Amino acid sequence: MALRHDVVGTVTGPWDRTWSSTDSLLYAVAVGAGQDDPLRELPFTTENSAEITQQAIPSLAIVLAQFDGPRNTALEGVDLTKLLHAEQALTLHRPLPAEGKISLRSEVTGLYDKTKGALLETSFTASDEQGSDLFTTRTSVFIRGEGGWGGDRGANPDSPVPERAPDAEVSFRTAVNQALIYRLTGDRNPLHSDPTFAKAAGFDRPILHGLATYGITTRLLVGEVCGGDASRLRHIEGRFTKPVFPGQDLTVHTWSTGDGTAFRTVNEDGDVVIDRGLVKHS
Repeated sequence: MALRHDVVGTVTGPWDRTWSSTDSLLYAVAVGAGQDDPLRELPFTTENSAEITQQAIPSLAIVLAQFDGPRNTALEGVDLTKLLHAEQALTLHRPLPAEGKISLRSEVTGLYDKTKGALLETSFTASDEQGSDLFTTRTSVFIRGEGGWGGDRGANPDSPVPERAPDAEVSFRTAVNQALIYRLTGDRNPLHSDPTFAKAAGFDRPILHGLATYGITTRLLVGEVCGGDASRLRHIEGRFTKPVFPGQDLTVHTWSTGDGTAFRTVNEDGDVVIDRGLVKHS
């Protein structure tokens, strides 16, 4: 069954989602918190350290919105081996608590013809128990082989990353079992664990979740531009450009701009894996 072209405007929900202090701790470890030094990121990895208040890494919000909820009916019948994560954006209206309950609603907000494939955009809105918006997140997936029907190609905005040397950089070596840990947060896509599925998708071995790379990048940016205080992060966005394999080194390059901090994540070979990155923070 081919991708339907009438899915824009499809609304799902609302549905409820809860998470615990333990869920926040697991997510933090899954994106590498404490891996280099178990004493450096205690607000994210512990809930009972003296004089430290537990915080959630902001990108946990994406997991809460996009997993363990209703299926995206726009993808019904689509061959999942042809699907690649393309873009992700997250806006926090208030700091994400370490535990809580939210009501979620999703809407298919765009479908674009990229000739060699289709770009499907879905937005999620989360509100707390008092009905106040907590965060919004937008995800885009590229579906290979589903383009060429003559649809809208969509906008191609300028990159926020300046054409000059970065102002700063921070690095992290992913663990060889990073994907096996990260999948425990909710994303059980076999592309990241099953060699047979990965081969069918065109990879010689399982790749790291795009959202794991995104979460690692978010964690490093919280440390680099927010002084380790996750409550200061207001918005993050980026475009996935190349897969990461567990065990690879990642480096986040940052640039101070008038609109926040632009960033780009590269692997150990210098290949860009997240581009067009922008963080806004207090």
